[in-house]
Amino acid sequence: MTLHTSQKPYSSIAILSALIISSASLVGCNNTSSATNTVATASTSTVAALSPAVQTVVGDYASEGYAKRAQGNDWVAVMISANGSEQINIKVRARSDVKKPTCTFDGQAKLMGQDQAHGVIFETRANDSKVFLQFQNGKLTIDSDDKYALNYYCSGGASIVGEYQKLKTNLELS
Repeated sequence: MTLHTSQKPYSSIAILSALIISSASLVGCNNTSSATNTVATASTSTVAALSPAVQTVVGDYASEGYAKRAQGNDWVAVMISANGSEQINIKVRARSDVKKPTCTFDGQAKLMGQDQAHGVIFETRANDSKVFLQFQNGKLTIDSDDKYALNYYCSGGASIVGEYQKLKTNLELS
C-alpha cells in the first residue's frame, strides 16, 4: 500500500487495522469448531456433576397414610429427581388404585441454600406463590407463602403442604 501525499495518515492506519482484524478473524474461524467442542464438553460434564445437596434429596417421599395403604388409607407421594447440578424435578401423586387421585403436581425447584439448622432448602413457584421444600433428617416439608395456593393441585380440600417421610424402598403407586 502506498501512501499518497493527499491521503491523511490516519485513514491509512484505519485501512491497515481493518485488514489485520479481518485476517485475524478469518484465522480464528478455522479453529472455532474445536473451541466450541471444548466448551460443549466442559458444560456437559458440569451438568452431569450433581451438587451434594441434590444428591441428598433425590428419592421418593410419602405422607403418613402410605404406611397404611393396605388398609385403604389415602396417601400422597413426592418423587424428587435431579435436574442439573442445583435443580430438582418435583412430581406429586396421590393414591390412584382405589379412587381418583386427590393430588397431582409437576414442577422444578432451585437450590436456595443448606445449613445444619434448616437442612437443604429448594424454592419454586406455584399459583403466583413461593413454595419451599425443606429436606432434613429424611423428611421433606412443603410450605408456601400462601398455604391455599397449593390446594389448587388437590381435590376435596386437600393440599400438598405438609410433611413427607423419605422411603427406604421403591414407591408403590397402587
